[in-house]
Amino acid sequence: MSPAAVSVEATGPLRQPAPGPLWRWAKVVSWIELALFTALCVFWLAPGFPTETMIFGTAHGVGWIALCLFIWVAILRHQAPYVLLAATMTPVGPLGSVIAIELIERRRPAYREARYGGGEGGAAGGRGSTRPAPTPARR
Repeated sequence: MSPAAVSVEATGPLRQPAPGPLWRWAKVVSWIELALFTALCVFWLAPGFPTETMIFGTAHGVGWIALCLFIWVAILRHQAPYVLLAATMTPVGPLGSVIAIELIERRRPAYREARYGGGEGGAAGGRGSTRPAPTPARR
């Protein structure tokens, strides 16, 4: 095989996803859809809100389909792992996507760096930080 053929295979459809601009938007859309789902559950469980239940039910249905399509596009662009779409398609829907995003960011180094601002980390020496903690002042 020629080196050009090897490099084409390495960038094929099975390459590892890396967080990109769509990753941040997938997180935002997931949280918005979770808010719609929560509002739907509140109005559905509370008696006497048939109109609000219908409105939030429709908004949740359209929002969930849009969320699934958005995550699918992010997967096709290799900016999100397939696990995120699988978690979104579970019976808990947007809650599954929010939980999956949290787990992905905790377990995959590239996504962890994107979460904490490109490797800068949080406070010096804090959780997720790449910098050492400051030495305590001597008296």
